[in-house]
Amino acid sequence: MPDFSVLEAFPTPSDTPFVIEHVAEEFTSLCPKTGHPDFGEVVVRFCPRPGREGGVCVELKSLKMYFQSFRNKGIFYEGVTNAIRDDLVKLMQPVWLRVETHWRGRGGIRSVITADHGNVPR
Repeated sequence: MPDFSVLEAFPTPSDTPFVIEHVAEEFTSLCPKTGHPDFGEVVVRFCPRPGREGGVCVELKSLKMYFQSFRNKGIFYEGVTNAIRDDLVKLMQPVWLRVETHWRGRGGIRSVITADHGNVPR
C-alpha cells in the first residue's frame, strides 16, 4: 500500500470554515492485472476543522511524496481513490473530504472514481 508515513500536517490557519482543493495532474500507479502504468489526475477537496478545534491541513510536499509512493504499486483505480480518502481522513479528520480520480482512457474507456467522507456539499 502507499506510504502513509510521509504525510505531514500543519495547524489550520483559521477559525472560520473554508475549502481547500489540491489537484495532482500527473498521478501514476500500476495496473495489478497487466503491470502497465495507469495515468490519472487526483483532485482532493476538503473543509478542515477550524483551528480552535485543533484542525490541520495536509502539507503539500508530503502530499506529493505520498502520491509518488503509488508509482510502483499494483492497485486498481477504486483502491487508489479509497486509500487516499482513508489516509487523508486519518491524518486530518476534516469536516468533509472528497477525492476524485480521473483516469486516462484505456481501450476506449475513461474512468472517474469518487470517494467521500462526511457531508460533502453538492
